[in-house]
Amino acid sequence: MSELKKRLQEDLKSAMKEKDTFKRDTVRFLMSAIKQVEVDTRKELTDADIIKIIQKSVKQREEAATQYKEGGREDLYEKEMKEAEILKSYLPKQLSDEELEAELKEIIAQVGATSLKDMGKIMGVATKKLAGVADGKRINETVKKLLG
Repeated sequence: MSELKKRLQEDLKSAMKEKDTFKRDTVRFLMSAIKQVEVDTRKELTDADIIKIIQKSVKQREEAATQYKEGGREDLYEKEMKEAEILKSYLPKQLSDEELEAELKEIIAQVGATSLKDMGKIMGVATKKLAGVADGKRINETVKKLLG
């Protein structure tokens, strides 16, 4: 069993003992999403696979939160943001802007990119190399800033 999955199970147990229903429900939701993918693919997921599921869940929460904020539903906005924060705690530490820029400069030099026309080449390498430590949107924005 993956380390991340073990950690989720431990956190679920402790949330139940502490009667933290919000964290319990959030972790349970994530565990069921993981289980669903495992059943569908008929294989046990690795930490990298689980990180992708968590990133997708965080993105969904943040998008929903934005919609709720625009709709004037502050209560639902807060709930979605709180869930996103709990989910983010299971992701690897994200690169700082400076670290991300340094990594991307290295990748740009490696692929020989000179303009935004080379964006596809850069993104292909960057999304593989930086998976889990920077999301695609941040990578994309930073590349545009560096080449723009």
